Amino acid sequence: MNDPRLEELIEEFSFLDDWEERYRYVIDLGRTLPPLAESERVEIAKVRGCASQVWLVSAAAPDTGLVEFRGQSDAAIVQGLLAILVRLYSGRLPAEILALDAQTAFQALGLGDALTPQRSNGLKAMAQRMHDVARDALAASQV
Repeated sequence: MNDPRLEELIEEFSFLDDWEERYRYVIDLGRTLPPLAESERVEIAKVRGCASQVWLVSAAAPDTGLVEFRGQSDAAIVQGLLAILVRLYSGRLPAEILALDAQTAFQALGLGDALTPQRSNGLKAMAQRMHDVARDALAASQV
């Protein structure tokens, strides 16, 4: 993978020796996400397929086409996973987002096998929502 953002994350995680340290770091990353406004934590922004509550909002810049993501979860570890996804996907063109595979990225970070099936499903649901947004933005730009 030659993605600078992923490479940066891999480097950060390489200093963490075990799953416990990685787990704490994921939670710390989650604390860096700014909270969504209450008006953004609405039903349409909820990500289905997550055991905890996750809200994801997005916007495509009309001048550049770059898609920005923001989100929030009520669970600390999920908030951290969301922070990683936002860092990987936000501020990219739709085609770049569609070319990224979250599962591969999380494997590269040493997190893929450590996630419970429930969290893994939630991760897939969040990444799928981001891909859906990118697919819609790409279709809208070709009209």
